[in-house]
Amino acid sequence: MTTTASTTVRVKVAVAAAGFTSFALLYAPQPVLPQLAQQYHLDPGGASLAVSVATGALAISVLPIAALSEVVGRRSVIIASVVISAVLGLLLPLVPSYSVMLVLRAVQGVAIAGFPGVATAYLVERLGKVGVAAAVGAMIAGNSIGGMTGRLATGFTAGPLGWRGALYVVAGISLVCAVVTVVVLPRGRQHQEDRQTLRDVGIGLLHAVRKPVLLAQYAVALLAMGSFVALYNAAGFRLTGELHLSEAIASLVFLAYALGSVSSATANRLATRIGRRRAIIGALLLMAVGAALTIPDSVAMVAVGFVVLTCSFFAAHAIANSWAAAEAPENARGQTGGFYTLMYYLGSSVGGAVGAVIYGEAGWAWLIAAVAVWLVLAAAAVGVGTTMQVRTRELAHT
Repeated sequence: MTTTASTTVRVKVAVAAAGFTSFALLYAPQPVLPQLAQQYHLDPGGASLAVSVATGALAISVLPIAALSEVVGRRSVIIASVVISAVLGLLLPLVPSYSVMLVLRAVQGVAIAGFPGVATAYLVERLGKVGVAAAVGAMIAGNSIGGMTGRLATGFTAGPLGWRGALYVVAGISLVCAVVTVVVLPRGRQHQEDRQTLRDVGIGLLHAVRKPVLLAQYAVALLAMGSFVALYNAAGFRLTGELHLSEAIASLVFLAYALGSVSSATANRLATRIGRRRAIIGALLLMAVGAALTIPDSVAMVAVGFVVLTCSFFAAHAIANSWAAAEAPENARGQTGGFYTLMYYLGSSVGGAVGAVIYGEAGWAWLIAAVAVWLVLAAAAVGVGTTMQVRTRELAHT
C-alpha cells in the first residue's frame, strides 16, 4: 500500500499540531520563572524546577511508553498523550502551592512523553524511510513554533493576567491543537501481527544501543538540548534583572524560534548536500558561537546570539533525529526513538537545572563556558561515532 499525497499532508499537519501542543505545554512556565521565584521565594535553580521536573519525568517515562506503543499501537499513544497533557495544562493554574505544581508538572511530563517517544517510529511506519526526513522536519517545526508561541503567550499575558492566567492561555491554545491531532492523524501501518512481545521489546532495546552512529545521535540529543535549555532557563533572569527589561519585552527572545522552525525544516536538505556528519558538527559549533555572542551586556548582541543559537540547535536536532530514525534497526524503531527522546529530555532536565545553578552562583559568562564544553563534546561524539560506524562496516565486508 502506497502513501498518497493527501495522507502525507495529513500526517505532517497532525504531527506538527501534536508537536505544538507538547512543546507549548512543556516549556510554558519558562518565561515566568522570575515571577515564580518572586512569589515562592526561590533562587534561579529552584524556580527552574518548574521546567526540569516535567522534562525529567518525560525522560524517565519515554522508554516504557515507547515499549507500550509496540503493544497497543503508536496512534493510540500519541492521541492519549496530547489530550491528557492539554487537560493537565488547564489544571496547572489551580495549584495551591509550588510543591503541588511540581507534582502536577511531573505528571504532565509523563503524559507528554507519549508523543515524542513514539512519533518518529510512527512516521517511519506510515511514510517509510524515504519520506520520514521531511515529516520529521515538519514535526520539529511544529515543536519550535509551539515552543515559541507558548513562551510568547505566557510572557505577554503574565503582566496583565499573572502567571496563572498566562498558563491558562497556553493550555487553551494547546487543547485546540490536540483536537486537530485527534481528528487528522491517520492510523499507522503497524498491524496486530507486527506488534512486539515484551521479549521482543527488550531485544530491540539492546539493538538500539549497539550501533556507534546511534550512540552519537543520543549524545547530540543530550548535550545540545542541555545547552539550549540551560541558556533559555537563565535568559529570563538575565534579561529582566541584569538588562532591566520588562517580562513582555524579555519574552521577545523566543521569537528566535520562528527562524528555528525554518532551519529545522531545511536542515536535512543541507545534510544531503554536504553530508550529515559535516552538517551536524557545523551546527553544534555554530551553537557555541551563538552562545558566545550573548556575553556582552547588549540587548542587540543577546538577540543576535539567541537567533544563531536557536537556528543552529534546531538544525542539529532535525539532522540527528532523522539520522537516528534512518539508522534504527527494523526491530527497534520504537526503542531507538525512545532512547533519542530519553537523552533529549534528560539533557533538558539536567542541563536546564545545572545551567540555572551555574548562572545563579557564577554568572552568565561561566554558563556560556560550560555550554561551550558540552557542545564541543557533542561534536566530538559525532566524529568518533561515525568513524567507528565506517570501520565496523569495513570489517563486516572483509
